[in-house]
Amino acid sequence: MGIIWSVIFSGMSFYWAMGGRLGVRSLGGALYEMSLNPSPSFLAIVWLTGFIKLLGAALLIMLLVHRHNSKLDRKLFYTVKIAGAFLFLYGALNFITISLHAFNIVNYNLDHYATFWRLAFWEPYWMAGGIIYFLSAKRT
Repeated sequence: MGIIWSVIFSGMSFYWAMGGRLGVRSLGGALYEMSLNPSPSFLAIVWLTGFIKLLGAALLIMLLVHRHNSKLDRKLFYTVKIAGAFLFLYGALNFITISLHAFNIVNYNLDHYATFWRLAFWEPYWMAGGIIYFLSAKRT
């Protein structure tokens, strides 16, 4: 499930890097503004994020391979656990700060549309990915 999550997530980045616009408005703020007239460096970063997301899928695939190297298995186990914790925390902290924005406690450059989609989809998607990664790593 984590591999599918990662491939879908990286696919979104690749789609946007190739000029696709579907869903990009839901990100809001500076990301949306930069996507309207992207510079070469912005596009390079979007491509890079897609490949980094695929790296997560590669790590999960490596967990499926049975080998007799307990050191490598242990490193993979902790790498995926830590990655899962970071993914979840990233989504949770964004969810909290965007919620504070929704209640006018803090001010961000997000319109109502982006605020809704960040709270209803993007941040929960990050948190779900974190949980999936964390649960994917099992001791053998």
